[in-house]
Amino acid sequence: MSIVSEFKEFAVKGNAMDLAVGVIIGAAFGKIVDSVVRDLIMPIVGAISGGFDFSNLFIALGKVPAGTAMTLDALRAADVPVFAYGSFLTVLLNFIILAFVVFVLVKQINRLKQEAPPVPAPATPEDIVLLREIRDSLRK
Repeated sequence: MSIVSEFKEFAVKGNAMDLAVGVIIGAAFGKIVDSVVRDLIMPIVGAISGGFDFSNLFIALGKVPAGTAMTLDALRAADVPVFAYGSFLTVLLNFIILAFVVFVLVKQINRLKQEAPPVPAPATPEDIVLLREIRDSLRK
């Protein structure tokens, strides 16, 4: 089997296509959650915590050139090494929210799936039932 035909067989299998669709939807869903966190949740958290923004929490690890603003973007533009723990906290919060949303989504999908009722065992033929009764009566 040639590599091209093996790849074609792999690519058209249901699992590979499902995985591709899942990755694409997951990437789009990640952008939505990132926007929800950045644009909706973080402003509320900032307002509750006194108005500061997590993404601007950092520690400059190098010498800051004179005249450079003390913002994360300005320091990065000036090639100053920074310990940007606020960005990490934002990404961590994004992950926690995304994981929670996926958990709730999977839980709801599992709840909506209707399990097939168990299939009853086929009825035992009458001659087998009679033979079992005879066997049991002979044991007594």
